[in-house]
Amino acid sequence: MILDLNPDFRIEQLTVGAEKAPLLVIDNFVADPQRLVRRAAARQFRSGGINYPGMRTEAPLAYQQLFRGRLQRTLFDFFGLTGRSLAFPMCHYSLVTTPAAQLKPLQRIPHVDSTDGRGLATVHYLFEANLGGTAFYRHRATGFESIDASRKEVYYQHIEQLLREPQSLPAGYINSDTDLFQQIASVPGVFNRILIYRRNSLHSGSIDKDFVPDADPLTGRLSINCFIDPVA
Repeated sequence: MILDLNPDFRIEQLTVGAEKAPLLVIDNFVADPQRLVRRAAARQFRSGGINYPGMRTEAPLAYQQLFRGRLQRTLFDFFGLTGRSLAFPMCHYSLVTTPAAQLKPLQRIPHVDSTDGRGLATVHYLFEANLGGTAFYRHRATGFESIDASRKEVYYQHIEQLLREPQSLPAGYINSDTDLFQQIASVPGVFNRILIYRRNSLHSGSIDKDFVPDADPLTGRLSINCFIDPVA
């Protein structure tokens, strides 16, 4: 499988919140995105793990090669990375399949994927229905919009307290301001749009309370999600 950028792709370089975390938004990302959807429909999905509210399966290796061949310089420059190449500790299709009423406490609040600010995360929307996008948050009690090594002890003490009192958390997917978190940015899920951001930014999928899970990759909330690290 060979992938390339859509000749009509558009890049928008943004910053998020008071901390001005970098956010890259690319519309019309790949040529023939439906090919990626068809590839997903032919694969066997499995549980996404304890924290992901759905199922996952590996994305094509060509997806990683597209980043290395066409976007590596852009990522290094925009995010201030150092190194000579990109590594992909994770790159897979994701399909949200958990009803809002069945979410575990940690699935109902924003999260970070890592406390290492050098690592990047991506979400590439591959659904055409109005199934929500991605939002970024500030933790009200600490003011943190990102969690690094110097903040993690304080932040996770707050989270541990929440887990002792899960009834204090609103039910369902977080999709706006709450007593605990303030939404500082939200990007709609548009077919063939990709977001790229630092993995230590507090974020969550923006999913409406009326969301109906669909386990069919052709019609469900399908995306490709990657973790990307700079390597020497």
